[in-house]
This record gives sequence, C-alpha cells and structure tokens, in this order.
Amino acid sequence: MSASVRPTDDAMLRRFLLGLAEGLNAAMEPVDRIRDIMLEVARAYGRSDVDFVVLPTVILVETGSGDTGKVALRSTLDPSFRFDQIQALYDLVAKARTGSIAPVDGIARLNAIGSMRPRYRWPVRVLGHAILTTGLALLLAPTWQGALVSFVLGAFLGLGKLIRSPTIQLVFPVVAAFLCALAVFLVAPYIAIGDPIRLMIAPLATFLPGGVLTTATRELAAGQMIAGASRLVTGLVQLALLAFGILAAGTLVGVGSSTYLPLEADGQLPWWVGAVGVLLFAAGNLLHFSAPGRTFGWLLLALAVAYVGQTVGQALAGSTISGFIGALAMTPVVLWIGSLKHGVPAQLAFLPAFWLLVPGAAGLVGLTEAIGSDRGMEDFVAALVSVMSIALGVLFGSALYRVVHHGAEELADFHIDMPAAIDEVVKPRFWARLLPWRHDSVWRRIRRGEASTPSSESPNT
Repeated sequence: MSASVRPTDDAMLRRFLLGLAEGLNAAMEPVDRIRDIMLEVARAYGRSDVDFVVLPTVILVETGSGDTGKVALRSTLDPSFRFDQIQALYDLVAKARTGSIAPVDGIARLNAIGSMRPRYRWPVRVLGHAILTTGLALLLAPTWQGALVSFVLGAFLGLGKLIRSPTIQLVFPVVAAFLCALAVFLVAPYIAIGDPIRLMIAPLATFLPGGVLTTATRELAAGQMIAGASRLVTGLVQLALLAFGILAAGTLVGVGSSTYLPLEADGQLPWWVGAVGVLLFAAGNLLHFSAPGRTFGWLLLALAVAYVGQTVGQALAGSTISGFIGALAMTPVVLWIGSLKHGVPAQLAFLPAFWLLVPGAAGLVGLTEAIGSDRGMEDFVAALVSVMSIALGVLFGSALYRVVHHGAEELADFHIDMPAAIDEVVKPRFWARLLPWRHDSVWRRIRRGEASTPSSESPNT
C-alpha cells in the first residue's frame, strides 16, 4: 500500500469509494466497469473484504463481513460531466488505483472536479456547439444553405444549454426540438436546405440520448440486465419526447404529412465535404464540452473509423446495416484507446462517435415519420431497426473486445461463502474426529481411502 488506511478510517474510505463510483456514473461508465474499478481501488488500500452494488441511480458499498460488515448507500440523480471533468476524474482514478492519494484528499479532489469551471469561456463553447452542428449537417443534409441554417440554430441552442437551472434543463430538450423544427419548417419553402427533418437533427445532436444508448448496450454486453434495460428504455423515451417537440411545431405551422418523409438534397457537394464534416464535428465537440487539447487526435481517430465503417456499410448493405458496421468498427477502437497509458477515457470518444453514427437521429427521424406521415407502422419498424442495428454493433464490438482483452478469466465459478460462525461449528477438533461413531471420523475416512495427510490437518492438531 502506498497510502496507509487505519481501521478507524473505514468510514472515510467508504465515502471516498462512493464518491468515485458516483463520479464514474456521471461519466456514463457502464456499471460492471465501475464495480471492477472500485474493487481494484479497494485492494490498493488494503481492503479485500469490500463489495459493491452499482446501478444508474443507486450505489451500495459494503466493507467487512459477517457481524462486523457495514454498508454505505448513495442515491444519485444521474448527473453528467463535461469532457474536462471526465479527464480529471480518470486522472484521480489512476492515483486511487495505486493507493497514492489519501481518502480525505480524494474526497476533496472529487468536490473540486464537481465544481470545475469549463476550460473555455461561454462564447467559445457556444461557437463549438455551432461548429459541431454544422459538421453534422454536412453529413446528414449536405447543402451549403442547410449548413448555414444549422450553424445559426446550433449557436442559439448552444447558448440555451449553458443556462444553469435544473428545471430549465429538464424541459429544454423538448423546447429546443420545438423551436428548431419551427424555424426549419418556416424557412424550408424559401431556402433550398434539402431534407428538413434530417437538417433539424444536426442542432439537436447533443440532446440525443447517445450516451444513454451507448452505455446501455455496453451493459447488456456485460450481462448487466437491470442497468442496461433501464437505460435503453430511458433513451427511447427521450427520443419520443424529442419527436413530440418536432410534431408539435409541424402541427402549429400546418405542414403536410409528406414533409416528414426523407427528401434528397438538391445538389451533390464535393466528395471531400464528408471529411470536412467529420473534422468540424470533432473540433466542435472539443470546444463545446471543454475537452483537453490532447484528446483531439484520439477523438478524430474514433470519428474517422466510425464514419468510414458506416460509409462502407452503406455501400455494401444499405442504410439499415450501415450503422451496425460503423458501430462494430468503432467500438473496439474506442475501448482500445481507453486502455492505452497515454490514451483518453473511452467515454470521451464513445459519445461523439455514437452521435456521428446518429443512432438517436435515425430513431428520431423514423419516429417522426411514423407519427407524422401516413406510412405508420412501416416507418416505426424502420426506426426501431435503425436504432437496434447500431446498438447491436456496439454490443458485438464490446463483446469482441472483452473476449480478446479478458479471455477466459471472465468465467466465474458459482460459490457461496459460509458464515464464519457456521464454518467453525462444522470443523471439530482433531481429537473429536478420532471417535469411531462420528460421521466425519478419521477411521471412516481411512476405510474409504480418503485419509488426509498431516499437512492438510487443522492448525489445532
């Protein structure tokens, strides 16, 4: 141990472990990964008698065993961290894994991370949101007019996202979907913006439940059914709320059902526009989420792999399977980046890459078409297939990485430890086992050929 922890410090250690687990929850780390990290941290502080139960909104830590065991409980509201906070959190986790920081100092550092000011001031973060929406618009609805409209809407919504009010942030995604759709529907008859539905998705990209769906599929891949299923349902509900905002705007403007159907762009932009869109999307994420500068290269690599995989899938199997192939190619790369010594946390690359694949966008487009047009069930099924194809890509990619990285060590034996008091009762002293009428008599074991060697006898012999 690099940091000494006395028995009287158990309460402080439990509080530190709870804080670390809550921070990893805020970083959208899967619950199985949080438990593995926490067990490793506990061993670094000399405690092998620690167990954890981690769910998206509840964390339990038990130290000790039997009558001396104590449990600490923490209920969270599932907050979210910016990229700079995620990087600082994982720097703290790296120290905790070696026991090189005292629990009281670790708690102070966690509080400092929670109150960190963004790396960039608000004008830069608003500009970053406008840039990332412009880059995504060049990929979804590639027209110069649409990119300009997306830049303006992205700046407006980016400014609204900076309002620090839990109540406003709770309803702001639906309000943002309504205002964004209202603006696009009003300008569509006068400006050649291409597909209005896909264009309005770009400013709403950061409201899409990409992190929730990503974490849900990774948890399902690890067998965490409760956490994975609950997050998956939460993500689908968020998609439905965003679709409601778009449909409310369409009803107010009085658009026809054909407006909700996908349209082709008026003209094809040069082939290099896709690369420019990926580059702008990476730069916008860096600025808006205050990511450290050294993460840009890794983020761009993950986005490039996702984009190339999706493009190849589109050419080989069509739009329905393209998301699966893109996610399948992206997931092992992102997890590999997170495992490198000088890499970046996987969550910093997972979320933007998932937005680039637009699982929520595909689902949001499909849900909007299903409710707002006459095609009904056909579009609804297509929406679910689009979402699940990318989710399955992440699922397969995560499973493949875990098999290659962990191998057979994940196969665990089913074993229940007996309480210490019972264990002492069922192990009599050696002289008692000399009595021939006992069921565990040494003489009976000799007759059965099961006599134990002297080295295997109890210390009490």
